[in-house]
Amino acid sequence: MVTTSGEELKAQRSDFGLRLSNSMAKYGPLCVGIDPHRKLLTDWGYNVDAEGAELFSMRMLQAANGRAAAVKFQSSMFERYGSKGFEALERVLYAARQMGVITIVDCLHGGLSTTISAIADAYFKPGAPMLADAITLLPYYGARSLNGLISEALENGRGVFVASLTSNPEGMSLQTSIRQSGEYKGRTVAYGIASTAQKHNEGIDGMGSVGLIIGATIGQWMQDSGVDPSKFTGPILSPGYGWQGAEAKDLKTVFKGTRGNVLVTVSRFIASHGPDIAALSQATESIALDVRQALLEATEEGEQQSK
Repeated sequence: MVTTSGEELKAQRSDFGLRLSNSMAKYGPLCVGIDPHRKLLTDWGYNVDAEGAELFSMRMLQAANGRAAAVKFQSSMFERYGSKGFEALERVLYAARQMGVITIVDCLHGGLSTTISAIADAYFKPGAPMLADAITLLPYYGARSLNGLISEALENGRGVFVASLTSNPEGMSLQTSIRQSGEYKGRTVAYGIASTAQKHNEGIDGMGSVGLIIGATIGQWMQDSGVDPSKFTGPILSPGYGWQGAEAKDLKTVFKGTRGNVLVTVSRFIASHGPDIAALSQATESIALDVRQALLEATEEGEQQSK
């Protein structure tokens, strides 16, 4: 039986965070969302089927390569086509790995720990059919129900993003609800989720591998949540910029004081410039510059306030 030393375990658990941090330093804090919506496929002249979704994804991937820190695939957009859709997702994930692009599968899994352990076989372990660098998770069964799956991700050099404060307005009432019992009694649901996720990043040098999902649109109820993104040391995946209404000023409000660990995901705004790869590439570069500048200003504002 092969034993793993403490240093080797620490290296495994920090692998995804280190790789993502390096990619963000090189390409900026943009994650290109690859969401083959029906309308986009039609607008691009593709069939609304698994083949169309794959062709769309390959072009988006080409535009993102070398221009964004990561790409994020919306799994439901492939799942709608059944087995052929999953085959298409497998192929585009393989293509991304060949390009060296960091991949996130937005599958939002959650459930009983005994059930979701199978997810590691699908996404994390060597030879996994949909091998990805990270996936998204839902903590509705309790944040600690995800611990086993998170450990398997970290032990395989992968990462996760746990939904904490999502960009949809319907999430506010649940996520800002006050917990009635447990370790975080009297604090909000979102606070308990963020604090539980942060425990996995303790003792890691640099950015951790267990992240949060915090929408860019939630500035108006940020204080109600009790969550302070500037205190979180894992990566923060932030949807909502562009198509959902968030602007640069929202990034500066929500992520004031953060230090290079916010990854902003943009999908439809970039895809609306397709299918021409040159136009997609130009849109990716433009939005990457805007996002980088807004987050730099957010960091600077936080530093000035702390003086």
